[in-house]
Amino acid sequence: MVQPHNTLWRLPTVLQETGLSKSEIYRRIKLNTFPKPLKLGVRAVAWPAVEIQSWVQSLIHGAAK
Repeated sequence: MVQPHNTLWRLPTVLQETGLSKSEIYRRIKLNTFPKPLKLGVRAVAWPAVEIQSWVQSLIHGAAK
C-alpha cells in the first residue's frame, strides 16, 4: 500500500500492514527494533506510514540475503 509521506497510521493499520500482534509490536518497540509511535494526544498514538513501510522493506531485503 503506497501512501503519501505525511500519512499517519493508527494501530489497526500497523497491525494489518506488519502482520504482528499488538503485544509483539510493543515488545519490539521496547527492544528498539520497531519504529516508535508519535504521541497524538493523551491516549492516542500513530506511526508515520513511511517508517512502517521502510521497516517492512528492511525485513524483506534482510530475508532475501
